[in-house]
Amino acid sequence: MRSVFTVLALTALSLPAAADTGSELKDLHLDVIPRTASERERIAPVTRPTEDFSAPEKFETNPAGAATVRARTDADAFSQPSGNISFAGELDFKLGNGLFKKLWVSSPSSTLASDGLGPLYNARSCQRCHLKDGRGHPPEGPDDSRVSMFLRVSVPAAPDAPMSDVEAFLLSLGDETPRTRPDPNYGGQIQDFALPGHAAEGQMRIDYTEQEIALSGGETATLRAPSYSLADPGYGPLGEGAMLSPRVAPQMIGLGLVEAIPAEDILAKADSDDADGDGISGRPQVVWSFDEDAVMLGRFGWKAGAPTVKEQSAAAFAGDIGISNPLFSSPAGDCTPSQMACIEGPHGDGDARGTEIDAEGLDLVTFYSRNLGVPARRDTDDPQVLNGKRVFYETGCIACHTPKYVTHRLTDRDEQSFQLIWPYSDFLLHDMGPGLADNRPEGRASGSEWRTPPLWGIGLTEQVSGHTYFLHDGRARSLLEAVLWHGGEAQAARDRVIEMPPEDRADLIRYLESL
Repeated sequence: MRSVFTVLALTALSLPAAADTGSELKDLHLDVIPRTASERERIAPVTRPTEDFSAPEKFETNPAGAATVRARTDADAFSQPSGNISFAGELDFKLGNGLFKKLWVSSPSSTLASDGLGPLYNARSCQRCHLKDGRGHPPEGPDDSRVSMFLRVSVPAAPDAPMSDVEAFLLSLGDETPRTRPDPNYGGQIQDFALPGHAAEGQMRIDYTEQEIALSGGETATLRAPSYSLADPGYGPLGEGAMLSPRVAPQMIGLGLVEAIPAEDILAKADSDDADGDGISGRPQVVWSFDEDAVMLGRFGWKAGAPTVKEQSAAAFAGDIGISNPLFSSPAGDCTPSQMACIEGPHGDGDARGTEIDAEGLDLVTFYSRNLGVPARRDTDDPQVLNGKRVFYETGCIACHTPKYVTHRLTDRDEQSFQLIWPYSDFLLHDMGPGLADNRPEGRASGSEWRTPPLWGIGLTEQVSGHTYFLHDGRARSLLEAVLWHGGEAQAARDRVIEMPPEDRADLIRYLESL
């Protein structure tokens, strides 16, 4: 049976226009009850952005619909199950949570259910990166852990390199994003830990330079611009033209609801050529699903490189922890042929499990990740919050940070079925300018394009994660700094924030803190 995920058939995206408008989208799964014309008419006014900022909108305090959870005041605010989860579902959630927190050990081990770590890895558990299911951070000093942040790496593909199915498909759409391949020595990411007897691949080095930004009203802000390099390389030099891209672990809430948004609703906002002339030209990411064996819409990750929660989870097990699983079955994880000691070392896939985490375990972790609840909004009727909302909308932020959607009707996932949700994202790729560019293409995303991240829960970051670092590499030390780093398609909105009255700027930040 197909999963609830919306699969984009090759024939459905045979024209570039179809990839943008979703006009020929085909849902190939069997678990969705298709929308009727009358239902679409009911949904349209509900999801239309408001023009009234005198009071909160109906249901605005429940950003995840019936799945919303109460807003706790402690660090566990992101670790609650969906508010509408069943008793049986809550049991599966707790089992998945146990696997999410489990510390993996090296092979061979007497704890057969937990062996298979590495040999090269970034963390020993999912929880080590997503502490309290929240946001990772860059190291705050020489002694601070880098465990919630790592470097992706790739090299330009040789001109005669065989094309993958997705690359051939994108070329048929006229897409000319440069092709890449994993680094020949280091694979797709830098693993900075290793088991005894193995060398770590290296250590991420970050150097910052600061620049001051003048704001209206005599205010100023200071931005720190990072540069990245690999120190202590353990397996020789990086490949020619190697591109490094830093990534912090994103927060985990609301993932199942994002997965349940109809692909046609996301594709309807795409405008690759900026046909409407508003300066915003979001593009859908297109990726290959190893689970569905088909081309799909990318939704998850900083460049939307994963189509589903399950594939994002499976890729993290393989790349971050070195744990083989039904989707990525290599017991050596991300190790390359240049790392034969890693490939030939002992692994934990020799028993009845088949892979180091089996299908049941992967499904439980997926269920847990899919059902981490979104906390209720706070202070929605506060005058500053309401004015900040007006500023957010009128400044043009909603051109990318789409406020609302209604999810699919699902026959087997009541928690995510037919909910009015408020993630504040269009889940498309946008050019954010040279300041934020990592200069590393990924799939259809160029070196300056990023997926619009959801904003729900962003105001609870300090409470949950103990810091206020934002953006893909944590360079922004506050929400204001994150806004000021916006360039490219968001440059005009960013300039309006710089120029607006200081009171409006403060209210804008107050509004973001209420999400």
